[in-house]
Amino acid sequence: MNLLDRISNRVPPYVALIPVCVGVFVAADDQTVIVTVLPQIMLDMEVPVTELDHASWAITGYLLGYLVGMPLIGRISDVVGHRRLYILSVVAFMIGSVAVALTQSLNWMIAARVFQAIGAGALVPISIAIVGDLFPRGKRALPLGIVGAAAEAGGVIGPLWGGVIIRYLDWRWVFWINIPLAIVTIALIIFMVRPSPRYPATVDVVGGALVAAALTFTTLALSRIGSFDWLGGAFVAGGILSLILFVLRQRSATDPLLPPAMFRVLAFVSANITHLLVGAALIIGMVTVPLMANTVMGRTPLEGGLWLMRMTAGIPFGAMLGGVLAQRLDLRFPAASGLVIAAIGYWLISGWSFDIGEPELTLHLLVVGFGFGLLIVPIALAGTETVGQDIRATAASMVTAMRIVGMTFGVAALTAWGVARFDVLAADIRLPLAEATQTRAEAQAQLDQFTDRINDAGITLFQEFFFIAAAVCLLAVVAAVFMIVNKTAGRRSSIPTGEEDVLRDRQGTL
Repeated sequence: MNLLDRISNRVPPYVALIPVCVGVFVAADDQTVIVTVLPQIMLDMEVPVTELDHASWAITGYLLGYLVGMPLIGRISDVVGHRRLYILSVVAFMIGSVAVALTQSLNWMIAARVFQAIGAGALVPISIAIVGDLFPRGKRALPLGIVGAAAEAGGVIGPLWGGVIIRYLDWRWVFWINIPLAIVTIALIIFMVRPSPRYPATVDVVGGALVAAALTFTTLALSRIGSFDWLGGAFVAGGILSLILFVLRQRSATDPLLPPAMFRVLAFVSANITHLLVGAALIIGMVTVPLMANTVMGRTPLEGGLWLMRMTAGIPFGAMLGGVLAQRLDLRFPAASGLVIAAIGYWLISGWSFDIGEPELTLHLLVVGFGFGLLIVPIALAGTETVGQDIRATAASMVTAMRIVGMTFGVAALTAWGVARFDVLAADIRLPLAEATQTRAEAQAQLDQFTDRINDAGITLFQEFFFIAAAVCLLAVVAAVFMIVNKTAGRRSSIPTGEEDVLRDRQGTL
């Protein structure tokens, strides 16, 4: 054992968790910070407002990169060591940040954001796996709550951080500042996080490429659902073909990317289904709350962002409490409680009218965020404690990716159903035409009446959105009740018992 390993082995686990949390905080911050600085980027690169849908890929591309690399990188980290892959992922994130800061073209910036996100997206599942390396079984709930709170706090702070940066500096500094933070994180990881166990196996790179292609095509298809055309159809076909080839590859691979044993564990499957539904319900609030504020409520974009921050601010606190409860109680209790609390919050918001004010507004939004926060640790534990140690990061990647897939489907459903539903609500509303015999006051009164009816239709639509989100939360309770985990029994490996001795002989450390 070298000197660095001897030093890291003496660091208390909770202290070693600090650099892990710093990494996921910075990665999550970059996921949302772009929202604030995007207008300045468009101005700097001379991108007209009419190309906002193109510029928005600076956000969508990050989510895409965040998602597609997860399964493969999670599997690689189980094979070569969680600590080593965490460091390499931070390096990838740092290289992507430099590329974004140096770019002079919107297209190149989007490509750099995708690369940056591949490294960032790997950090959350690998962090979950590192918690398993640092803490014994039955003692992982609270540290998982801390990691979850750090990740969610990064997402909350992102827009505010971006606003502070562009107030005093150029937008490129948002990404330049990532470099010293990443260097400090890597140094602390090396000195403070103990060596991770390795479980040598053949990494199915072909399977990883196929699942990445399936996720990419699906995301691209869903992004065009509002104006579906032949290109959207081609993306759907590509996604289906990639998925079929992936399934065939999994059946023939010696070491499949996603070991079939995982999908024979009821708690693991339940955790994935629950997280899929949670992603769909969460994105409804994240999209609809600021949109509602900026449209029918007549608030400024800043006020809309502050409304959303009220909701997301409750998530880190819920994550911490969820960790404490999951440490002491059956996982299903905090999971079901969080879903019911989030559903109640959405139900309260679905009753908002034009005169909603404080303290009801803040309280209702905090209830939703707090409920979602309670779910983070139970789902992470159900997804990783029920499989073998050798595929912990792989399982964490799968569970984490399912939330993002759920968010993608949620946005697509909002777009498709929302447009059709608004057309129905506004079907009998016609723009009044001024008549020669009308006075100006009468014409203005007709126009005001038209505006009021459109706003009424809009607020009805938003209320229905929140009601649907509440229903999705309650549907997720059905899946969550099957997250049954024995937190005291050990689970060495997902590999059949007869092969465990061979694996033990091959096992090494980083």
